[in-house]
Amino acid sequence: MRFTEFGKALVVSALSLGVAVGITSCIQSYTVGFLYVTGTVTAQPNGTGIISGFKIDHNTGFLTPINGMPVSSGGANPVRATLLSGSRFLYVLNRGVNSSGGSDCTTADPCRNSNIAQFAVGSNGLLTPQETFFSQGVNPIRLISDTSGSYLMVLDHDAPSDSGCKLALGANATSCGDITVFQINATTGRLQLVVNAQVTSAGGQALPYFPVPVDPIDFVLSSNFVLTLSGTSSTGDYAFPYSYNSSNGQLTVSQNAQQQLNIHQATAILSASGVIYVLDNEPITVDGSVASQSQVLPYTIGTNGALQPEPGGAVPDDPAQANPVQLLVESKGKWVYVANDGDNNTTSGAAQSGITGYVIENPFQLTEIPGLPFGSGAGPQCIVEDPSNQFIYTANYDDSSVTGKALDQNSGVLNNLPKTTSFTLSGPATWCVMNGRTD
Repeated sequence: MRFTEFGKALVVSALSLGVAVGITSCIQSYTVGFLYVTGTVTAQPNGTGIISGFKIDHNTGFLTPINGMPVSSGGANPVRATLLSGSRFLYVLNRGVNSSGGSDCTTADPCRNSNIAQFAVGSNGLLTPQETFFSQGVNPIRLISDTSGSYLMVLDHDAPSDSGCKLALGANATSCGDITVFQINATTGRLQLVVNAQVTSAGGQALPYFPVPVDPIDFVLSSNFVLTLSGTSSTGDYAFPYSYNSSNGQLTVSQNAQQQLNIHQATAILSASGVIYVLDNEPITVDGSVASQSQVLPYTIGTNGALQPEPGGAVPDDPAQANPVQLLVESKGKWVYVANDGDNNTTSGAAQSGITGYVIENPFQLTEIPGLPFGSGAGPQCIVEDPSNQFIYTANYDDSSVTGKALDQNSGVLNNLPKTTSFTLSGPATWCVMNGRTD
């Protein structure tokens, strides 16, 4: 089943975590790209996790499986992965399974055997398992690293103790989620827990995590702030900022207040080119009809991490699409692309999966690229650009595939690849990252 156990909190969200390296166009120097896709062997409830790997043909965009892959993800139901700058280590967040061995994890029936699996990246793209680490909270849902590759952060839907919620967030915080922070050893890639230097327990012990408001959906690191997106359809969605210290990994409450965003179906918060984007899904009525259109909301970060809405306001998604889950600003900063997961629980004729694209007229104004929407596989979970900046890929849950598109460098239109556009996976995809090197 698709990973929506906490409602939209587990609708897979952010900006592509792919790592791109500079390229040259000399005859003997070109970029070798590798695409990694997390997922499960099949759609069965036990969610045995795998990582598929492909080498990208820099001339055609064609994908060839890396010899020796897929490999085990090191756990069950992988939902996120991040590749450190420098491309030496890959980390995969495995959510685990509930008490009955399924993937339908909730606060009442939490995930078990969750972990963070570390892999070394070989020169041929092959991944070799290293060590396994564990978040401090319960039901982990997101994984990010800072730009220097010094710290790794995990967003847990449920904090391990309600008492820690009150200590950090105030007396009204009877429950909360949390962020677990790890320092990354630059040589070995090992993770070491960063304890909370600002908040101690009633017994005087430092908390091993940083509380965030209840029902977290997604989080992002941008401009020395960690912003957590939380909320439900009944409470509305809001952002909560921590100041981030890049020298020691500490998170400090910059303003002890939740900023209401006046939306109720947020799916992701992402950062690209100095802009914070929040993706918002349209509400669906009982009869399956669309009550309002999904949208992209652009912000900048103001004082103490507050989000400042940008002129022009929200940008509507294409009316033929639904459930935007990921956003990509391509390498030259000319175009924005949104992967739409689609709504499979609606009646016939409802919005479907696909990619919408926008021209960036200035830092905050987006105009639709002609010819929308661009096709994808069924249920895209992520969207990435290859290191040579020629191709864009989505990994798709519903049809267990990767879709490749050629990027028109003049118009931003996404065209089919010359050989084939779709590549088969062993099972449903959940996330993807891009890696590259120059030969």
